[in-house]
Amino acid sequence: MTATTTEPQAGAPSLTVSGCCAPAASGVADDSAQALAAMFKALADPARVKIVSMLLNADEVCACDVSALIGKSAATTSHHLKLLRAAGLVRSERRGTWVYYTVVPERLQAIAAAVQPVPGR
Repeated sequence: MTATTTEPQAGAPSLTVSGCCAPAASGVADDSAQALAAMFKALADPARVKIVSMLLNADEVCACDVSALIGKSAATTSHHLKLLRAAGLVRSERRGTWVYYTVVPERLQAIAAAVQPVPGR
């Protein structure tokens, strides 16, 4: 970036700034950025990262097993699962008394795609 000083008509110097290169284009549209931010926010807790990691390594996990695996109470685990479900990162299926969780691969692929460099850069 270069800066030059010019004399305006009022007699006080002013600073004119010109860019050195074209601005970088964003790889994410505004509406996609909102959805991605919600997913990143949902993953901004170590317990929720552990839950997603657990689900990535299993076909499905019963909610009854998640508490023991992350070392949290049932109520806290339920809260974490609710946030992950609201962000669309996991889905649930009730079978009798128990709820089974699976990861939503398309949502995780969207996160991965958002943090990949744009080809040709």
